[in-house]
Amino acid sequence: MQHFFSLHRKVRARLGLLAAVLLVGLGLMPEKASASHIRAGDIQAKGDTTQNAPLGSRRVFFKMVLYTDIVGIGGQTPAKQPTATIFFGDGTSSCLDAVPRAGGERSIPGNTDSALNIYFFEHTYPSSGEFTVSFIGENRNGGVLNMDNSINQSFYISTTFTLDPALNINRFSPNRSPILTTPAIDKGATGQVFLHNPGGFDADGDSLSFKLQDSRKVALGVEGTLGAPCTLGNGAVATGNNRPLPVTVPNYRFPADPILTGGAAVQVPYAGVPVGRPGEAAIFVQDINTGQITWNAPSRAGIYNVAMVVEEWRRTPAGRRKIGEVIRDIQIIITNTANLRPIITIPEDICVIAGETVTGLVTAVDGVSPTSPQTPVTLFAFSGIIPPARFTQTATGPPTARGTFVWQTQCANVARLPYLVVFKAQDNPSPVTAANPPLIDEKTWRITVVGPPPQNLRAAPDASTGLNRSLLTWNTYTCANAQFIHIYRKENPSGFVPGPCETGIPASSGYVRIATVPASATSFTDNNTNAGGQNLGLERGKTYCYRIYADFPGPAFGASIASAEACASFVGRAAQLKNVDVEVTSATQGQIAVRWTQPRPAAGTVFDGTPSFVLSRAEGLAPTAFTPVRTFTSLNDTSFVDTGLNTLDRQYTYQLEFIRSFSNGSLPVREVAAPASSVRVTVVPNNPPTSFTVSWTYRVPWNNSLKPVVIYRRNGAAGSPYVQIATAPTTATGGTYQDRDPALVKGQTYCYYVRTEGQYAPTGYLSSLLNKSQEQCAALIAA
Repeated sequence: MQHFFSLHRKVRARLGLLAAVLLVGLGLMPEKASASHIRAGDIQAKGDTTQNAPLGSRRVFFKMVLYTDIVGIGGQTPAKQPTATIFFGDGTSSCLDAVPRAGGERSIPGNTDSALNIYFFEHTYPSSGEFTVSFIGENRNGGVLNMDNSINQSFYISTTFTLDPALNINRFSPNRSPILTTPAIDKGATGQVFLHNPGGFDADGDSLSFKLQDSRKVALGVEGTLGAPCTLGNGAVATGNNRPLPVTVPNYRFPADPILTGGAAVQVPYAGVPVGRPGEAAIFVQDINTGQITWNAPSRAGIYNVAMVVEEWRRTPAGRRKIGEVIRDIQIIITNTANLRPIITIPEDICVIAGETVTGLVTAVDGVSPTSPQTPVTLFAFSGIIPPARFTQTATGPPTARGTFVWQTQCANVARLPYLVVFKAQDNPSPVTAANPPLIDEKTWRITVVGPPPQNLRAAPDASTGLNRSLLTWNTYTCANAQFIHIYRKENPSGFVPGPCETGIPASSGYVRIATVPASATSFTDNNTNAGGQNLGLERGKTYCYRIYADFPGPAFGASIASAEACASFVGRAAQLKNVDVEVTSATQGQIAVRWTQPRPAAGTVFDGTPSFVLSRAEGLAPTAFTPVRTFTSLNDTSFVDTGLNTLDRQYTYQLEFIRSFSNGSLPVREVAAPASSVRVTVVPNNPPTSFTVSWTYRVPWNNSLKPVVIYRRNGAAGSPYVQIATAPTTATGGTYQDRDPALVKGQTYCYYVRTEGQYAPTGYLSSLLNKSQEQCAALIAA
C-alpha cells in the first residue's frame, strides 16, 4: 500500500506541476506571491580593473540599477527591494537574495514617486566566452495596459557580455559594457509627445545601436529557476538549473498598438525626430543611433512597459563584431492632464579639435495655456562625459530657463563617433499629483572630437643618392595617444581645404597614400618605392606635394585633420613613354611602335655616369613582371618598333628605365618611367544582330580623356579601306561605342580599330599623343 500511495503522490505532483506550468504560461498564476513595485532597471558589467589583476582575468564586476515605486501606483502597496537574486549566465547564481542593496533607497532629482536602488556584485567565470547575467524581479506593477495580468508577471533584465582577452584595450583596461546614464522614470500626457532617451555611453568607444523589445518574464520565477547548491525560502534545496528562460509577457503589445488605442491615437505637431505628422496614426519608435524613444502621441492614460536592447559593437580586423548587449525595461505612466510640457532648445551639433573647450547654452520655456500656467523649469544633462564635463543651471524661469554646459576636451577624447549629451527640461506644476505630473522635453547634442592637424610639415628635394627623393619632416605630434601618421602624395599643388570636421584625406583631393609610420615619427624619405621594395626615385621636372594626418587606435578610433600642404620640385625632365601604337595586327607578325622622350638634367649640368635605356615588355593590362626587349646606349634613341608579336589576341604593356652606370663600382641609378599599355579594342554583335558594341581599354600615364576616340570601320573584304565612322568620349581607362549604322548588313563581317589622342599635363609639347588599337573583326550574327 505504501508503494501505491507513493506512486499516487507522484502522479498528483506531476499533474499539479503540469497545471502550474499551464497557468503560468497563460499568465494566470503568479511566479511568486510578492508585492508589486519594480518600474525599471538595467545591469552594467566591466572586467577586472583591480591592482595586480592577472593577465586574462575572468573576474567581472557588476552594477545593477533598479527603479522602484515608493508611493503605490494605482493604489497598490509598494514593496522594498533590499536584496536581489542574480543569475550569472554560467549555470551558477548568487543564491536567494544574496546580493544586498548598496545603502538605502536613493532619491532621484526631479522625481517624488520612485527610488533608485543600486547593487554591486562580482563573479569569476570558469572560462572565456559569452555570458548573460540576469535579474528576475517579483513582481511588476498591476494594471499595466500593454500586457495581461501584469501584477502576476515577473520582471526580467539582463546584460550579455563577451569575455575575450582580445577585446581588452590593454592589460589594465578590460572591456566595459555600455552604461545608461538617464533615469528611466519619465511621465507623459495624453495628446502630447512622450520622450525617453537612455543616455547610452560606452567608455571604450564601441559603437552602440538601439532597438525596442517586448517586455520579458521568467515563468518559473526566482525560486523555480534557482539550482544547487542554493536553498529556497522554506529551506528546501533548489531544484532548478540557475539558467533563466525569459519569454514575452502574455499578450504584450507596444504602446501605440491600435488594439490598445482603439485606432484613435494620432500624431501631434512635433519638430523633433521624427517630425510629427498631425492626423496620421500614432507612432512608438526608437532611433537606432541615439536611443531616443518617441511616442507621438499617447491617447489612453495608464501604465505601460517597454524594453529596449542596447547592442555593443566593436570594429575588429575581421569586421564589426557584436560583443554585448544591455536590456533595459522601463515603465511609462501616461495621465490625462492640462499641464503642457516644456520645450527645450540646445546648441547645434558641433565638432571640435582636441584641446578646445566646448561651451553650450541650453534654454527651455514651459508650455502655457489658460489651464496650464508657466512654471519654473529644471534642466538636466546626462552623458558618460559628465564629469569631467559639467552642466550648471543659471535660471529657472519663467519665462526662460537657462543652463551652460562646459567640457574641456583632451587628446584622449578623440573618437570616430560623436559623444552624446542628453539635455532634459522638466516643469514643476504645483501641486504635483498623479493627475498633474511634471512633464519633460529632451534633446540630444552630438559633440565630435577630432585630432589636431600635424604641424610644420616640410618637403625638401634631394638627389644626393643619384635618385630624386623628398625629405619630409614635421613636428612631434601633439597627441601622444595617436597610433599612426599616414603620408599622402600627389603631383602638383591641390586646392583641397579640409572642412571644420573633415578628418583624413579624401580620394577626391587627388592624394594617394604612400606610407604609414608610427605616430612618434617626425620624418620620412620618399624614394617612390614600388610594391616590390625597389626605389624608383621621383621624376625630374615635376612637383610633388604632401599632406599627413594622424589616426588613433580602436575601439574608439578617430583621426586628425590633415596637415597643411608641403611641396618639393625637381628640376630637369624625366624620360617618359608617349606612344604604344599598334602598327600591324597579326597573330605572329604583329608590330607595335614605342616612343619616348629624352631625359634632361638640371640647367647647366650633365648626367653623371654612362646613360642607357632599357625597354621592357609584358603581356596584359597591369602586369607585375617585365622582360627586357632591348637596351639603347644612346640618349638619341627614342623609338623602337617591336615585331613578331601576337597583336591579334594579346595586349602589351611597356616599361622604360633610364639607367646610369658607373665605372667606380657604384651601384647603377635606375629611373623607371610609368608603364604604358597598347589600346585593345573588342567588337561584339548585339542581339538582335543589327548593331555592334565596340569597347576599348588601356592603362597609360598620359590623359586620353580630354579628346574623343576616333573609330574606324571597314567591311571584311580583303583590301577594303578603313573609314572613320564616329568619335566617342573616353575615360582614363577606356570607353564604349554602339555602332547602329542602318547600312550594316546582317551576316556580313566588319572590322574596327580605334585611335586615342592623349596628352601629359601641363607639358604642351606632349599634347597630341596618337595611339592606335589592333584591328578586330566580327560577323553581324546573333551571339
